[in-house]
Amino acid sequence: MSTSEGRAPTTGNEPVGVLITRASQQISELVREEMQLARSEMTQKSKRFGKGGGLFGAAGLVGILAAQALVVTCIAALALALPVWAAALIVTAVLAAIAGVAALAGKKQFARAGTPAPEETIDSVKADLAEVKEKAHR
Repeated sequence: MSTSEGRAPTTGNEPVGVLITRASQQISELVREEMQLARSEMTQKSKRFGKGGGLFGAAGLVGILAAQALVVTCIAALALALPVWAAALIVTAVLAAIAGVAALAGKKQFARAGTPAPEETIDSVKADLAEVKEKAHR
């Protein structure tokens, strides 16, 4: 007789060799599933870190542009009448606002990603080990 998974039903009277084989197969399957979970979790986290890094990079670039515009604003303020430097100041303020928004969005992505360790997988493996140890002591 076999179950839908192709395994013999457990009666509690199986020979030790069958039990060891079954345990070995189950442990192997469990390790494969845990590795797959870790891979999936790390892929998700790396995507978030990538987005956060890209947004921080954008914030840096726009921040440099804002600094350049501020320099141009100071030069224009000294050299020309009010309308020219006022326009340059407006451009500087807009670029600075864009840099601020990009920096906040990047920070939010890093916060959402959490730590780079696969925490769910680690917790799952710990629970699995605790269960195996508990059953081994019976």
